[in-house]
Amino acid sequence: MKPNLEKIKIVILDVDGTMTDGKISYDNNRIETKSFDVKDGMAIAQAIKYGIKVAIITGRTSKIVEYRASELGITDIYQGVENKIATLDGLLEKYGYNYENVAYMGDDINDIPAMIRASYVGITADAVSDVEEFAHFKSRYNGGYGAVREFMETILKANGIWNKIIQNYKSKK
Repeated sequence: MKPNLEKIKIVILDVDGTMTDGKISYDNNRIETKSFDVKDGMAIAQAIKYGIKVAIITGRTSKIVEYRASELGITDIYQGVENKIATLDGLLEKYGYNYENVAYMGDDINDIPAMIRASYVGITADAVSDVEEFAHFKSRYNGGYGAVREFMETILKANGIWNKIIQNYKSKK
């Protein structure tokens, strides 16, 4: 069954391997670093600006994720999550949404429970093969290299929002 992208009201994103390339680096002071794609960020910020909620649900905990989410306007950030479904159910209750309104993007087996329930599922080009069967959309790009941007654009275009974003930038002087 083809998902109805016009019903998407919230996009849930995994972080490591989806918003990032999955590498976790530490410096000599044990300071963790991650890299995020600026084009992914533009699409996320625009989706939020035009009324689509974006949330992060991730198994790890990192101050960097809090900082990046804040920078993009993401207010629903759930880190250190072992049971993504319990967190997602709480988020849906908070906003009065159901799974028909959920788009989810991930890259690994811990994302499967959410992928099974979401109405539109995206994976990165380098996602593990075990999640491919759940995907409606497979990005041409690896995590941290524009996969989230491509996924977000499909949702924004299906809802007529992408053209509004482009027109808004065309009209700026």
